Amino acid sequence: MQSAAVDLPDAPDETLTEAVVDLVLRGMWRGRPESEHRPLVDAGLAMVKGPVVLPTERAKATASRILRVAAGSEQEERITAAYEAFLPVNRKIRDVCTAWQCRPDGTVNDHTDSGYDAGVRESLEDVHEAIQPVLRRLERVLAGSGRYLTALEEALDHFDEGSLEWLASPLCDSYHTVWMRLHQELLLVLGISRAQDEAREEELVTRSRD
Repeated sequence: MQSAAVDLPDAPDETLTEAVVDLVLRGMWRGRPESEHRPLVDAGLAMVKGPVVLPTERAKATASRILRVAAGSEQEERITAAYEAFLPVNRKIRDVCTAWQCRPDGTVNDHTDSGYDAGVRESLEDVHEAIQPVLRRLERVLAGSGRYLTALEEALDHFDEGSLEWLASPLCDSYHTVWMRLHQELLLVLGISRAQDEAREEELVTRSRD
């Protein structure tokens, strides 16, 4: 993580740095005590909407400066290679989550068909097997990224124990929620926009089908 000074009275800079990065990667905080989000709000880095705390544009810009690796560096090159291995698997996890929520005919999956759900679980296993070597590769070049594989495996354990929300619910550290944080960190680390990301994913997925 790169250093970036953020002016916040009465709070250690390191504490603020970690908080703003966490908020931006998560996209929101829900149910956090005011003592945690008030310093960010006072610094113009967060806004409160009902029970949800959201990052401001300033927070997103700050997190981008903190996380961005040096352009043209060997580290950027190696992370880019891992990112490009990640993207085709990213398409697959989206397909899995869609299948979990909706059946092929467009109706809501009410989870009464155990055979259908078992098929989705098999597809999720394929995704999990595919992402493991990518994350191990990433861990060697991006400090702290090992936490993602741990969190994905914890979510998978909860899911297999019967807590179905641990696949795709945004209200817990579900498999999909952790995956989205990983994706967001990769974009910020490499300075890639969402539009560039979508175009590159489509290119790589199309190439893999040829």
